[in-house]
Amino acid sequence: MALEARPRSDQACPGIEVTLMVNGSQFRMALDPRVTLLDALRDGLGLTGSKKGCDQGQCGACTVLVNGRRINSCLSLAIMHDGDEVTTIEGLGTVEDLHPVQAAFVAHDGLQCGYCTPGQICSAVGAIDEFRQGLPSHVSRELGPPLLTDDEIRERMSGNICRCAAYPNIVAAIREVMEARA
Repeated sequence: MALEARPRSDQACPGIEVTLMVNGSQFRMALDPRVTLLDALRDGLGLTGSKKGCDQGQCGACTVLVNGRRINSCLSLAIMHDGDEVTTIEGLGTVEDLHPVQAAFVAHDGLQCGYCTPGQICSAVGAIDEFRQGLPSHVSRELGPPLLTDDEIRERMSGNICRCAAYPNIVAAIREVMEARA
């Protein structure tokens, strides 16, 4: 028995006005309320540094900072961030003036194929900030200031997957930045 195809509605969903501060610049957009933050950044603003990996929040390739906190942009609707400050990999540093985490990833060869690197770096920036605020992770032994260990770094970065297995180099890069500012 063949299934009958139903005609799709060609009526577009009305756009909702959203204002985002992205990498220090203000953008006003009329978005379908179903558009994710990742798609708004990539398709609406042309910021393709954040990658669409699994599109299910499991790989972390789409990690960006929203108001300084890291999130998986594929799991968040753009309209939820009206007025928020979003930082993507493009907003962290420049080729001439790398962010310290970007420079450490280069120095420690934490890049491999590079697909996950933007999300890894944004997540590392957020993780370092969380560590400096004294926020515990799942492996922190006490609720006081966490100790700088490789286990602590790995746990904080556990939401970002690198299929090239550059994890030792990524941990070394993050450790270098944490120790430099400790």
